[in-house]
Amino acid sequence: MITFLSLAAVLTVATFLYMKQSKFGKAPSGEHVEKISESPNYRDGSFKNLSVTPDLSEGHSYMSILIDQFFRKHPRTEPKDSIPSVKENLKDLDENENILVWFGHSSYFMQLDGKTILVDPVFSGNASPIPGTVKAFKGTDRYTVEDLPEIDYLLISHDHYDHLDHETILGLKGKVKHVFCGLGVGSHFQEWGYSLDEITEQDWNDSTEPDSGFIIHTLPARHFSGRGFARKNTLWASFVVQTPNFKIYVGGDSGYDSFFAEIGEQFGSVDLAILDNGQYNDAWKEIHMHPDQVLQAARDLNAKRLFPVHSSKYVLAMHPWDEPLKRVSELNKDKENPIPLFTPLIGEKVDMNDITRSFDAWWDGIN
Repeated sequence: MITFLSLAAVLTVATFLYMKQSKFGKAPSGEHVEKISESPNYRDGSFKNLSVTPDLSEGHSYMSILIDQFFRKHPRTEPKDSIPSVKENLKDLDENENILVWFGHSSYFMQLDGKTILVDPVFSGNASPIPGTVKAFKGTDRYTVEDLPEIDYLLISHDHYDHLDHETILGLKGKVKHVFCGLGVGSHFQEWGYSLDEITEQDWNDSTEPDSGFIIHTLPARHFSGRGFARKNTLWASFVVQTPNFKIYVGGDSGYDSFFAEIGEQFGSVDLAILDNGQYNDAWKEIHMHPDQVLQAARDLNAKRLFPVHSSKYVLAMHPWDEPLKRVSELNKDKENPIPLFTPLIGEKVDMNDITRSFDAWWDGIN
């Protein structure tokens, strides 16, 4: 018993010291706390979703998930083959090009109407604070921070490690003109050397116009936040990026909810809906959409095209790695009026003006 207690004490101290590292960020303080306390979405010491959202769905427990993950077989959660990808010279873009480049999972770059926009970038090779875990699939890490041009707007949907990467954010320092994020997330950026005047934190349904004709609308999502042991102390969000010629819905991570239809009614339509489609499980269906819900959310948003993301780079759930894209494609074909799907290769430069383009099922035939 003495030996067990000694080991437990050592492990506790080691964990505490490890989590003191800068990469875990910093809980909101100072001005960040003042803004949070004024939010109608913050009650009883944490942010709340618009609908009741349990940590785990009814009938599931953390123990049942651990047993399922470690003691049951889940084939093909990661590919044996390398994921096909390409690499473009993003530092030599014509300013008149309107393009999108996907980096896998939920990271992507856009140039729209002359402004460069980067969303939830993760270039460190893993989506976890523990080195060597949640590693990127072969072929998906073609780009680095050094490959990016100067970024006008950096959007961060929430502070989970697969969306807010310490190493990447440090590398971007000096290359990013302005950061847009939910309430409290700016504390991490300050901890990592960004100044307050480089950060705009917004609550749901806030908007800001950083340049003439460009508006960043911060909108609800159904998810949660947290780094380390802290949970729901910063705000998770979605965005509509409105430019002179485009409206792009940036979904972040979210379960399905009625706010998608409300956003669709508010904006009329969006040119492209980028939605969380992957890493889902019945145990957490309230915070990550299944493919059928992704299609419904896109319809609610009156999306002209749908870009399903949050797949093809990391193992964060137990489904086959290619199931999200296969399933959303199959279900979409069965609809009376299919939504044009936007499914580029990782790294491919896609012309946003070409609304007639169709995409191959690049995932077919990959083991």
